[in-house]
Amino acid sequence: MIGTGSGTELPDWGRLRAGRGRLRGLRLIHTHLANEGLSRDDETDLAILRLDAVVSIAVREDGLPGLAHAASLAPANEDGKSVEKLKPIHPADYDFDFSVWVKDLETELNRATATQDTDAGERAILVSVTAGRDRETLEMHIDELRELARAAGVQVVDVVTQSRPKVDPRTVIGAGKLSDLVIRCFQSDIDLVIFDQDMTPGQARNLSERMELRVIDRTQLILDIFAQRATTGDGKLQVELAQLRYRMPRLAQRDDLSLSRLAGGIGGRGPGETKLESDRRRVRDRITRLEREAKRLTKQRAGRRRKRDRRGVPVLSIVGYTNAGKSTLLKSLTQSDVHIEDKMFATLDPVSRRLRFPREREVIITDTVGFIRDLPQDLTAAFHATLEELRDASLLLHVVDAASPDIDRRIRAVRDVLGELGINEKPELLVFNQIDRLPPEEALAIAKRYDAIPVSALKGEGLRELLTEAEEILWDDDDLRPGEEERFADLAASGN
Repeated sequence: MIGTGSGTELPDWGRLRAGRGRLRGLRLIHTHLANEGLSRDDETDLAILRLDAVVSIAVREDGLPGLAHAASLAPANEDGKSVEKLKPIHPADYDFDFSVWVKDLETELNRATATQDTDAGERAILVSVTAGRDRETLEMHIDELRELARAAGVQVVDVVTQSRPKVDPRTVIGAGKLSDLVIRCFQSDIDLVIFDQDMTPGQARNLSERMELRVIDRTQLILDIFAQRATTGDGKLQVELAQLRYRMPRLAQRDDLSLSRLAGGIGGRGPGETKLESDRRRVRDRITRLEREAKRLTKQRAGRRRKRDRRGVPVLSIVGYTNAGKSTLLKSLTQSDVHIEDKMFATLDPVSRRLRFPREREVIITDTVGFIRDLPQDLTAAFHATLEELRDASLLLHVVDAASPDIDRRIRAVRDVLGELGINEKPELLVFNQIDRLPPEEALAIAKRYDAIPVSALKGEGLRELLTEAEEILWDDDDLRPGEEERFADLAASGN
């Protein structure tokens, strides 16, 4: 191939070697009209194309070859070195076999792969761009993305961040950072790259083509978690609807590489995955059918709510940021069998239980799906029917993780979602959970600052005060009659 002063266009060979984490099986040898050695572009091609080696041969003024500069990608090492460069020598002075050199490199890569835990889930790198955010906010976002990855069963191998005023319109991160990212993925035998920023279809396509890896964003990761956790027919329907709505713009090209790599694994799971490579018309028809089914289920839920309203039973709805301990609180209050797991979005399908108060009073207490910052619009729309249950709530128990480093942001994120649903005017009781993770004085001080009820749902602390406050809001009664306070204390302790 003969190029120009600005570069040489190489054909698309595809993956000549299909082994995981392996080199492509090609060596690039080219000339430089000046004795400049290996350029940044050479190293970028080496990384992005995963070449066995790249060799640059200088051309002297008399037309004869000058020094040859050779390099290959380096296996993972403690020094953080990405490229292994040979000492520049004349081509005629090479006294070793390139094939042996490449074979040794492949052996080193295989050795690193052999030590991996195959049961630990897909290996992923997390990527985030500051895009005007301060460093502290960036770190909180990365921590949250790490927790989401853990909830999806992904093994986080590395984290890459970049400080820039805004994301790159083509590849989110800059060209130099992309080259470094490709090398890190090569060295660590990465299966998946997860971006904290939501990507446009064009950005996703460009990144997948450049990296030849599955590349997903935060929204796709959340969708995958929901696909894993949905157990009821209603939940599965809403997950599929959200997935198809999100992926519809990515069906513009049938041969889209970024789409074809979503056929399985994290980011490509769920009831609707067999429809993803169908044409747009079939997907649109599927969305229409799902929306019709969702409306039917909405009518059924509305009918159940009307029957409940006729009985005059108040409804307590537990809301809050994901993994704040909402399900643990429901279990402690009702002494019922509720699924609990220390992972984000452990609860997806709504759970309702009866809770008896003194004076032969009872309420329906429900646990809903957890909220999160920047909740994807497709998920908000798809789960709108489920979240409509909150419209009939007599009181919202807004559960907050008291030990969280960003309490204000999490409270604001939940209230923003409630505002989008048009139920932000509902009576709200702020409940600061997990106070057992804080020193007692600090727990009381932070609860007082936010006018919240401090509790530990896990240890049963503060539940009496919580139920007392809830009863006063629900029924606006006078003080309990003599003797009922002790009875109420027993109720709070037993959850019956």
